[in-house]
Amino acid sequence: MESISNPAVAKVLDGYPPLIRQKLLALRELIFATAATTQGVGPLEETLKWGEPAYLTTISKSGSTIRIAWKASQPKHYAMYFHCQTNLISTFRTLFPDDFHFEGNRGIVFHQDTQVPTEYLAFCIAAALTYHLKKQK
Repeated sequence: MESISNPAVAKVLDGYPPLIRQKLLALRELIFATAATTQGVGPLEETLKWGEPAYLTTISKSGSTIRIAWKASQPKHYAMYFHCQTNLISTFRTLFPDDFHFEGNRGIVFHQDTQVPTEYLAFCIAAALTYHLKKQK
């Protein structure tokens, strides 16, 4: 597992309930694993955006930011967020209409007791991390 080098990110993740933290760390690991195996992405920057762990393709500039978060107002749910001004969520809705629960045009929400379809989610992550590469073609 990729260690958390940004202390602010570590602090936010440490502040989540234990089960949710475990689930978010699994999403984080999937983001890094997908980036490592997706051509053109390169290393990720891990930082905070809107107080939430965010993953950026700062060096390659290949993709759109991905965030992961938990909200106290929805204690049994956690989410992966994508830039709302992209067509990513609309694409994911078309491809995976019954596999994910979507939040508007920005997020995929998971219930803490539900199995994440990691193969489909890895596709979504790769699409986000290469969003700008695809637009350039």
